[in-house]
Amino acid sequence: MSNFYLDNPALKHHLHHPLMRRIAELKERNYTDAENYDYAPVDFEDALDSYEKVMEVAGDVIGEVVAPNAEEVDHVGPSVVNNRVVYAPGTAENLKATTQAGLMGLSMPRRYEGLNLPMVAFIMASDMAARADAGFCNLWALQDCAETIYEFGDEAQKQKYIPRVCAGATMSMDLTEPDAGSDLQAVMLRATYDEANDCWRLNGVKRFITNGDSDIHLVLARSEEGTKDGRGLSMFIYDKNDGGVNVRRIENKMGIKGSPTCELTYKNVKAELCGSRKLGLIKYVMSLMNGARLGIMAQATGLSEAAYREAIAYAKDRKQFGKAIIEFPAVYEMIANIKAKLDGSRAILYETARFVDVYKILEDIEKERKLDENEKAELKKYKKLADAFTPLGKAMNTEYANQNTYDTIQIHGGSGFMKDYPCERYYRDARITNIYEGTTQLQVVAAIRHVLTGTYLSHWKEVYQQEKLDAKLHGLQNRVAHLVEIYEKLVPFVAETRNQPLIDFQARRLVEAAGNITLSYLLLSDANRDYEQFGSSAEVYVTLAEVEIAKIQKYITEFNPDNLKFYRQTEEQTEG
Repeated sequence: MSNFYLDNPALKHHLHHPLMRRIAELKERNYTDAENYDYAPVDFEDALDSYEKVMEVAGDVIGEVVAPNAEEVDHVGPSVVNNRVVYAPGTAENLKATTQAGLMGLSMPRRYEGLNLPMVAFIMASDMAARADAGFCNLWALQDCAETIYEFGDEAQKQKYIPRVCAGATMSMDLTEPDAGSDLQAVMLRATYDEANDCWRLNGVKRFITNGDSDIHLVLARSEEGTKDGRGLSMFIYDKNDGGVNVRRIENKMGIKGSPTCELTYKNVKAELCGSRKLGLIKYVMSLMNGARLGIMAQATGLSEAAYREAIAYAKDRKQFGKAIIEFPAVYEMIANIKAKLDGSRAILYETARFVDVYKILEDIEKERKLDENEKAELKKYKKLADAFTPLGKAMNTEYANQNTYDTIQIHGGSGFMKDYPCERYYRDARITNIYEGTTQLQVVAAIRHVLTGTYLSHWKEVYQQEKLDAKLHGLQNRVAHLVEIYEKLVPFVAETRNQPLIDFQARRLVEAAGNITLSYLLLSDANRDYEQFGSSAEVYVTLAEVEIAKIQKYITEFNPDNLKFYRQTEEQTEG
């Protein structure tokens, strides 16, 4: 195998983005951490070198241990023995190797035994892990649940749990239930206060819990008796060492088989309240889910990377009619499209991670001291951008992962349908990415607000259109500017109808248009910094975006609102 960081120059490209200087400065508190920790960086160059070294270690462990285990883990999977999960041998080896390499607690502060790396670096390691084994990526990336304890837990909880995560303890977020999937307001697992023992007790069932037999659980439960909505829900921490939670079964899934998805029973389980009562869903889960969605963006990008590499390797090796199939237009077009979608996915992934880094670190600094006016404005700006780009990126990247893994199988022909090649695993693994942590349809609901209020449009104009591009990119730049002109007409064309059912119906198309333009601009920026690496993808992607937006424009402008009734007839016929 190989080092999954060193063999992928796109990762170094994003780690060296200009905004990383500001992120490192904030994360290191202007490098004052070096006064208390001799291994903390003293300046930006030192910080970037530290990030590089950790990514090299991650790339080595993932390439040399996780990737070789992936097929065996997919075949064997986890099992349940005496109400406990037993990982596949390869998964256990993966967890041991990543822990020994110090790859747990990457983003946690040094005072809790973490590495204090920015979110960009954590997401980069997730990107690599997903390329190797998307199922293992789930287990490893769930360490980010510690971020919730760090943000909202009290100091005793931080001291108790975060060092354990940094030392290798696994985590899970126990949210969904048999009757509460996307609608988490319907959660009914009960939390009652035990005055005699000065603790909370949890009773009920959770379902579809990723890594459900983890060491430390974040649990959404109903703490306010008599309530039926989100205002009655609180967040709790359950320590597996206290016992009381059993694994009823592991779901038999299509993909990500190394990641145990569990049904759990809670029987008078001891738990700690995390943060304040009644804010479990309204505040804490929303924060937790946004972090999880960024993680799924990374998982989808890693799968697209794996698919692209498998597609191009097979197409170069496979001969038909006397030549390699990569020489046939039908094949090289598919590969070029996969590469363009991959590079676009990675561009929005790291753009979003940078936005999250800036605002999250500033929020953390605000707990230590008062922010000045410039910092307050910076926090507000990047928080809004993170809120806008997270659903957009989650929708685009996961749909592209499904398309790219599908096309990779197609390039393999009949062989792709067999277990002989890993592309069929990539295809199965990718399918969940646009479902869990909020379906694509729910991401559209979150993103359309930013379409209608102009968040994306103003950012394009204020930032992306102001970037000075090399002359060889001016043609592409003008083509994307034309797409923006079309978009500027489509949004009011729909919004000004004030027909809410119509706006909801066309939301997906408007969000897709925003996504296509955003990724086009990001690829232009990447090509401007490194034309050799990203120039072709920028050209291919802008062409794809033009085709897609032309279809969207035609559909929206020619759609008769009266025809909505025909789409509703299926529902009415079913009810009948």
